Amino acid sequence: MLLEQNSITADMQKHSLTFWWPAECWPQVFNKLIRRYKYLEKGFEDEVKKLLLFLKGFSESERNKLAMLTGVLLANGTLNASILNSLYNENLVKEGVSAAFAVKLFKSWINEKDINAVAASLRKVSMDNRLMELFPANKQSVEHFTKYFTEAGLKELSEYVRNQQTIGARKELQKELQEQMSRGDPFKDIILYVKEEMKKNNIPEPVVIGIVWSSVMSTVEWNKKEELVAEQAIKHLKQYSPLLAAFTTQGQSELTLLLKIQEYCYDNIHFMKAFQKIVVLFYKAEVLSEEPILKWYKDAHVAKGKSVFLEQMKKFVEWLKNAEEESESEAEEGD
Repeated sequence: MLLEQNSITADMQKHSLTFWWPAECWPQVFNKLIRRYKYLEKGFEDEVKKLLLFLKGFSESERNKLAMLTGVLLANGTLNASILNSLYNENLVKEGVSAAFAVKLFKSWINEKDINAVAASLRKVSMDNRLMELFPANKQSVEHFTKYFTEAGLKELSEYVRNQQTIGARKELQKELQEQMSRGDPFKDIILYVKEEMKKNNIPEPVVIGIVWSSVMSTVEWNKKEELVAEQAIKHLKQYSPLLAAFTTQGQSELTLLLKIQEYCYDNIHFMKAFQKIVVLFYKAEVLSEEPILKWYKDAHVAKGKSVFLEQMKKFVEWLKNAEEESESEAEEGD
């Protein structure tokens, strides 16, 4: 068995990947062999991992052929994405061999499948957040990765890595936010931290208000009795209103918050009767303003608990409309 495994690598090195069969035949050959002789699967992957560690021993042309072959074998499932670990070898990374090899490999892989299938394979082996390690430490940034792979014709891979980075930054923001709240840090310090993270990671305010809302609601153990939870929620949210207000400076942010409140009250049944009370509290605390509330009521709400929440809001919305009309009349009389 060991002889069979070693012979695969030996032949590839001996013939410099220029086989007597057409290159496009080899993925099929390997795939059929592995399927027929399952005991070769693990050994084959190990040999490919070793082979990738010695990429500098091949010419550029040979590396390109190997990269394309590896991409096809990853696409058809003959190889597991864990083989990419070999590309994080310090010497290969330092000399730019890893990144250049990855370009050909991912082009071949995505050509056979698509970026979603590639992403799923990377996630399975916890490789989805490690692609920037293809570059030296001083070049491990989203900007450098995006520029390099976009210029190489892999815009979809660049966008995927950028999205992964954004998701990671949002998760880290929520985690740190919850820790700061649990410590009882001053709101001014929390607001400053969040705004710095928004700027650094290009996170828009409507996204941030969703994160802040989730963090605020996760910092307390809620009462299981429906008649008591509304009072508890109002007391808790009144305390955090200044923090929430700092991230509802845009109409879209206010609308996002309204939708988050609606979804939360629907998903947590004890809060079903608290929706209107929370919205009124935020209106009085200047977290929410009139226009987004009216827009939510008219056509921007979601289906979750719609009939219940619209009925709760009916009288308050009528009051807002009347107040708006009175303000317009007074403005006209003033003119």
